Amino acid sequence: MTVTLLAVSDAVEQLDQFDAVIDARSPAEFAEDHLPGALNWPVLDDDERRIVGTLYVQQGPLAARKVGGPLVARRIAGHIERELADKPREWRPLVYCWRGGQRSGTLAWFLWQVGFRSTQLAGGYRAFRGLVRKDLETLPARHHYTVLAGRTGSGKTRLLQALAALPAQGAQVLDLEALAQHRGSILGGLPGQPQPSQKRFDTLLWQALRGFDAQREVFVESESQRIGRLRVPDALLLRMREHSRCLMVELPDDERVRLLLQDYAFFADDPAHFCRLLEGLIELRGRVLVQRWQAMAVAGQWAAVFGELMRDHYDPLYTRSLTRNFPHLAQAQSLPLQGVDATSMAQGAQMLLGMAAAGAAA
Repeated sequence: MTVTLLAVSDAVEQLDQFDAVIDARSPAEFAEDHLPGALNWPVLDDDERRIVGTLYVQQGPLAARKVGGPLVARRIAGHIERELADKPREWRPLVYCWRGGQRSGTLAWFLWQVGFRSTQLAGGYRAFRGLVRKDLETLPARHHYTVLAGRTGSGKTRLLQALAALPAQGAQVLDLEALAQHRGSILGGLPGQPQPSQKRFDTLLWQALRGFDAQREVFVESESQRIGRLRVPDALLLRMREHSRCLMVELPDDERVRLLLQDYAFFADDPAHFCRLLEGLIELRGRVLVQRWQAMAVAGQWAAVFGELMRDHYDPLYTRSLTRNFPHLAQAQSLPLQGVDATSMAQGAQMLLGMAAAGAAA
């Protein structure tokens, strides 16, 4: 008997049937992206992989294997000692590496020799990545979306979060900013939370779309083509903009400023960082205006600077973007919110559900 090979299309349908999904690649490869639920059991660490890879290129496969073989054997022995002591005979892992080659093959073989029914992913992560990219061209069109539009600070993201939190409602929410770990504007980076790689973002989006019921509405916020440095797939943008219902979230300007003060309160601890980010607006708004905003921030006039940024930068920019990208904007219903507190958002989420139900019945 030998290790079982499984095609990627079959593997993604059977992921929940394995007791573990094991990624044999190096920690850096794993951090960039990995299969849903995967554990990292590297057979070479990042430095070892670099050394062995360099030998392979410069001196050929034999030289690389002479060095890499003992490293792999020792590392796999460590995984077996640490991870397998409590595993029953029926434990069934799926193992993969970059191309489904020697790293995953060696680990899967060792597991098989110990006595476990290990399965190796044919084509490895590269095959999975190809599947994700292909699926993201077609998956968005399977779903019907209600797109929340609205000016900066109008509470779109909080409304989605409130909708997801409604007890027993089971609303399907696609929070692209949460997946991207970014609020989408030049100021949108989250402190201490670097954005994932593009590959990781794609996988998280793929996983979310696959998990939705195609017979039920998906609620999503209007987004530009990029969220920070990450790109939203064209197929999803097209579906959201040209084939979905759009609702305009409305919030009084003073409440919008209040929301921005809450969401961006961390800038008060580092106004210099805020000022550096504003440098990116000089081309659009001119140095004199940007310097005015920077001076206000240094002086601690946060409500005033956010109010001016809303009025003079974000509102005109967002209006042009909406007009350009949403051909049915004129037919969009208004969803008025009274405030940014949890009660107001929960009431808005209930109103949103009612509007969606009425639209579906129409």
